[in-house]
Amino acid sequence: MSDHQHTDVPLFLGVDGGGSHCRMRLRDGHGTLLSAVEGGRSNVYLDFEPAIETIALCIDQCLAAGGLGADDRARLHLGLGLAGVSSRAVADRVAERFKNVCSVTVTNDAEIACLGAHGGKDGGLIIAGTGSAAVARVGGLSTPVGGRGFIMGDDGSGARLGLEALRRALRAHDRLEPQTTLTMSLMAAFDNDPVTLIEWGRHAKSRDFGAFAPQVFAAALAGDPLALSLVHTAAGAIADLARALQDLGAVRISLVGGLAPALRPFLPSTTLSSLHEPLFDPLEGALLLAGCPLPGADRAP
Repeated sequence: MSDHQHTDVPLFLGVDGGGSHCRMRLRDGHGTLLSAVEGGRSNVYLDFEPAIETIALCIDQCLAAGGLGADDRARLHLGLGLAGVSSRAVADRVAERFKNVCSVTVTNDAEIACLGAHGGKDGGLIIAGTGSAAVARVGGLSTPVGGRGFIMGDDGSGARLGLEALRRALRAHDRLEPQTTLTMSLMAAFDNDPVTLIEWGRHAKSRDFGAFAPQVFAAALAGDPLALSLVHTAAGAIADLARALQDLGAVRISLVGGLAPALRPFLPSTTLSSLHEPLFDPLEGALLLAGCPLPGADRAP
């Protein structure tokens, strides 16, 4: 019998669940990796029951891949970081569905990313992707900053960048401001027809607007004045998040997300000097949430 199959050795399962994928990693009480699986969508806000079903299925698969069975659930500690967990009530509702394990702790995906980035120590995390948000974890207390969704917030995100670029392209088309290479190329994507753009915008999702962000960055690097202005505004929004995290006591800050590499060249030097590469990925943060002693985590700064 291998060590992790002894019934007195605890098991830890970290879950990173989002709108596109559900990822899991299983370790034993010594931090030894036993298995890892990936499943489908698991955003509990958008679709609660299918998300719970996906998570439950992945747990079964992860245990099976680790050579474990139903009897081993009694020593399993779950740490779930899920997109859509926006309140304690939602977290409790999720936890209620996984009572057949030793313990379960539920939070949102930003918090496990922050836990992983700093090895469980104090720090802040900025996520810059289709949306944007930040979280400070100081003295065991997590404080969300920014985000607030595409309509009310997400400043510095790809979605907001794409939306503003299209708005400015429409204004330039109407001769309300100068045309640039960017505005002309954006309007050309809609056959230079404002009605076509407006109709598209009525049904577009945040990810649809975010799809234009790479074009804005490319134009900025080519010197387009409007693109440069838009990108600097987005970078300023990320700098604002960093300052807010520092005000909350988060000294060590990590910037992650699909937009992060493109934004870095435009960030103020004061912001760049506060950024540190993540120590661990979000799944290791989820394992920390579950109580797993991660190899090397005790050496985190």
